[in-house]
Amino acid sequence: EVQLQASGGGLVQAGGSLRLSCAASGFTFDDYAIGWFRQAPGKEREGVSCISSRDGSTLYGDSVKGRFTISSDNAKNTVYLQMNSLKPEDTAVYYCAADSDSWLNIQPDEYDYWGQGTQVTVSS
Repeated sequence: EVQLQASGGGLVQAGGSLRLSCAASGFTFDDYAIGWFRQAPGKEREGVSCISSRDGSTLYGDSVKGRFTISSDNAKNTVYLQMNSLKPEDTAVYYCAADSDSWLNIQPDEYDYWGQGTQVTVSS
């Protein structure tokens, strides 16, 4: 059974940091890219970042470049999203997902498996 377990969300003040984790199981981790997405109330799901488990290449959405860092521990089948300099507009439910495609992308429709979300709230 494929499982993607996101954790690490919480409430933080603007300017603060959080680290999200995505623990994956039930599929060959090294064959997939893992992406982070977020969805705020009333808004469409937005691609945040992704990482290739094959070669470690990464991609970031424009709104998080320079503030968020994605990394992967293939031995633990876990991907992390370090979020620094958080802003109130980063408030959303954050999801992780897995994509078997060979090209790196953060388009939600391209992803095969999804985990449950974790809430991130940034207060001003």
